[in-house]
Amino acid sequence: MFTDVLSIVGLTVLAGACIPLGGLLASFERIRPNWLEQEIRHFLIALGGGILLGAVSVVLIPEGQSSMGDSLWAIPAIIAGGLLFFGIERILGLKRRESPQLMGVMLDFIPEATALGGLAVVSPETAVLMAVLIAMQNLPEGFNAYRELVSLPGYTSTKTLLFMTGLVMTGPLAGLLGYFFLSERPVVLGAIMLIASGGILYLIFQDIAPQSRLERHWGPPLGAVVGFCLALFSHDLVGQV
Repeated sequence: MFTDVLSIVGLTVLAGACIPLGGLLASFERIRPNWLEQEIRHFLIALGGGILLGAVSVVLIPEGQSSMGDSLWAIPAIIAGGLLFFGIERILGLKRRESPQLMGVMLDFIPEATALGGLAVVSPETAVLMAVLIAMQNLPEGFNAYRELVSLPGYTSTKTLLFMTGLVMTGPLAGLLGYFFLSERPVVLGAIMLIASGGILYLIFQDIAPQSRLERHWGPPLGAVVGFCLALFSHDLVGQV
């Protein structure tokens, strides 16, 4: 058991470390000319949205449905997730702290880290590949979340990076939760994944997709396609283990 715990903590920390790493990359000096910076920024926003959409469609929803025995209760769980994060976003909006990119990171990272904790016992190889997928998702999402947070009042670059570094520890906590409490409760684990899926879908179409759009530019839509295919490719690697 001790080896399993060390493995879960190590994998989730490495995957979560890509959140502040993405933020660190975003903290570098502005890119010139300005049009190139805008193109790259919107490409990465779309890339993060594409990866989130891919994670929902090829990982979270299929695994969540399977954990719930392909029950029709999966549909209300997804709808409940959308409504839940609609409510959260409204509350955050009232406090002038709207952060859809950051919410997307945590919605994706926490349930997948929880699933990784359950997989560590059943299929260690699959858990490793799941950690790789999470890490790839967290890098562009961390980049976008940094730009989002640092623009808010009271958030300096250092404070933002420290805050994002603190988020890394949510991965081990979620992974150990999955290992100790949810590995034998597949219905609960599946419901968590599906609720997160509904929240992610809401965020993508409410906030992330509109932010990614640029007039007369091809980069953002291609970023979404690349992001989705990246998630699909990673899932296919997991399936071949």
